[in-house]
Amino acid sequence: MSTVTHVGEESTRAKAVTLPDMGGKSSGRAIKDQAARIVMWSAFVIACVPLVWILVSTLLKGGHMLASVDWWTLSQNGITARREGGGAAHAIQGTLIQGAVTALMSVPIGVLTAIYLVEYGRGRFAKAVSFMVDILTGVPSIVAALFIYALWVTTFGFQRVPFAVTLALVLLMIPTIVRSTEEMLKLVPNELREASYALGVPKWKTIVSIVLPTAFSGIVTGVLLGLARVMGETAPLIILGPYTKSMASNLFDGLMGTLPTMINQDRTEALQPAVDRVWGAALTLILIVFVLNLLGRFLGRFSKVS
Repeated sequence: MSTVTHVGEESTRAKAVTLPDMGGKSSGRAIKDQAARIVMWSAFVIACVPLVWILVSTLLKGGHMLASVDWWTLSQNGITARREGGGAAHAIQGTLIQGAVTALMSVPIGVLTAIYLVEYGRGRFAKAVSFMVDILTGVPSIVAALFIYALWVTTFGFQRVPFAVTLALVLLMIPTIVRSTEEMLKLVPNELREASYALGVPKWKTIVSIVLPTAFSGIVTGVLLGLARVMGETAPLIILGPYTKSMASNLFDGLMGTLPTMINQDRTEALQPAVDRVWGAALTLILIVFVLNLLGRFLGRFSKVS
């Protein structure tokens, strides 16, 4: 009988125990979460306003220039500021040539540097290399242009040529490639390396045949994003690359037209034909950079290491 009474008392006591009130804390967290979401979306909208404004302005003011076939096939040779007509073929060609040569020099240096830092880098030298890459990441384009000018023109006595522009662009592109490649190589599982080593494959061959192919799509994405960045730089072109309205493909000839320098050349003219060409060149440059970024993002979908 006493046992039944004791069980009943325990049951009554258990019913009397109530959980602490969590309503205040949960509602406070919900309010903070909602406030953070509102702040985040507000910042996103504010950041998109100037972007949309620039895109719409260039599209409205320069879209009619790109609609003409002459814009893509003709140069500005013989076209004055008062005269309509001509195209941007010389500037598009120059931009693509300089971008291709810049990538041709930057990609091997950047990829090999990343391989060294991830696969071989140990000790003070590796730390120094990583530190220098961080320094190059924050170097403004005008500083890189002035450095190449002091080295190429002042020290060696060479002329201002488009090739000097590519040297300045290389300094700006290398750190982007190094960091993106470095991150992709770190994503490659160590089990793949260890399995290759267990089969007696040398380390260099493991890197070439296993590590690099696994991270290839991510490396290409980083290269395209770095190329999209340097193709829009203006300071190296103004300081090191004289502008011409004619078609030019020789990087050592001294004159070559590009889209940034075409914009800078025609912007000083207040006449409407020159203004239209400025907006058309700006929209063309935005389109090229957009395509490269879009291609990089598309390849990024396949950059996940499996």
